[in-house]
Amino acid sequence: MSGANTDLTPAQRERLGERLQAGCAALGIAPTAAQHNQLIDYLQLLVRWNRAYNLTAVRDPDEMVVRHLLDSLAVLPHLLGERVLDLGTGPGLPGLVLAIAVPECRVRLLDSNGKKVRFVRQAVLELGLANAEPVQARIETYRPGEKFSTIVSRAVAATDVLRVRETGLLDTPGRLLLMRAHHPEVDAAELPTEPFTVHRLQVPFLDGPRHLIAIEND
Repeated sequence: MSGANTDLTPAQRERLGERLQAGCAALGIAPTAAQHNQLIDYLQLLVRWNRAYNLTAVRDPDEMVVRHLLDSLAVLPHLLGERVLDLGTGPGLPGLVLAIAVPECRVRLLDSNGKKVRFVRQAVLELGLANAEPVQARIETYRPGEKFSTIVSRAVAATDVLRVRETGLLDTPGRLLLMRAHHPEVDAAELPTEPFTVHRLQVPFLDGPRHLIAIEND
C-alpha cells in the first residue's frame, strides 16, 4: 500500500494499534492481523487527507480510533444479511470500516459530496477492498435496481433516512439502522412513526452515550 504509513511514525502506529486492539477486545471483536492493519492504514489515510480536505472535525488520531473506528465497529452485531448500504458515508463511516471488518459483506458507500467520495474511492483502492463500492449520488434520486439487507446511516438527518422505506431500497427482511449520539426521545424529530428498537452502544474509551435506532422491515 503505497505511502500508507508515511505520516505516522512507527511508535504512533503502535500506540494507535494498541488502542484499537483494546477497544476491539472490549467490543468482543477479534480482527485478523490483516484487518487490524487495514483499519490503521485507513486511519492514516484519513489523517493525511483531512489536513487538506477537512473530511472530519476530529483531528486527533487517538480520538479517531474511538470516534470513527470503534464507533463504527460497535454496529457490527446489528447488521442483517450481506448487502449493506451506507447512506451519507462521508469519509467512509461506518461503511468502509464495516467492509474491512466483514469481508463477506458487499458494502455500497453513498454520498453526494464529491470531495468525500474521491477520498473513499482512494481508500478503497489503497486498502484493496473488493467488497466496497463508493457511489456519488443523492439519496432521493439513488435507484440502483437492487435491494439492501441493511441500510445504515451515521450523519444523515433521521427524516431523510426514514424516507428510504418508500424507495424500495430496503429488502424484506431488512433492517434500517440510524446511529445517534443522544437517545431519540430527546428530539421528537428522531422518532420514527413505525415500531423501532433503541440500542445503547457501549463504545470503548468514549465519554458520552451512543444509540442505535433499529427498524425492521419484515
